[in-house]
Amino acid sequence: MSDATERTTWQVSLAIPARAEYLVLGRLALSGLTRVVPISSDTLADLKLALTEAASNAIVHGSRDGDGVVRIRYELLADGRLAVEVADDGPGSGNGSPVDEEEALQAGLGLAIIEALADEVEVERLEPGGGTRLRFIRTLS
Repeated sequence: MSDATERTTWQVSLAIPARAEYLVLGRLALSGLTRVVPISSDTLADLKLALTEAASNAIVHGSRDGDGVVRIRYELLADGRLAVEVADDGPGSGNGSPVDEEEALQAGLGLAIIEALADEVEVERLEPGGGTRLRFIRTLS
């Protein structure tokens, strides 16, 4: 879904088991990017929160039995923005499977938080039963 004019200067990809204890790896990778790209502490905190919300949603909705995979990709765009993409391979909550009210509310709040912290947000359902991809972009300066 990225604009054809967006140029990527580099990207880092990570695949983690769809389990909450692995979220820290995504956050650590994001923190490590500060060694390559100057990111203010406030921007880094916002990015970590948005990533945590996106990956948490992928874990909850992407795999009910804990054996799925969550893929995270960080892309530094040529215009000084960072794109973060989180994708899962699970059925999600829109497949007719039961989702309790609290779980649905948390997912909605997570997306609202991401939208408040990012400049752009895209959510895409991948082919039926093929997972969900959430991509957000944030200007780093």
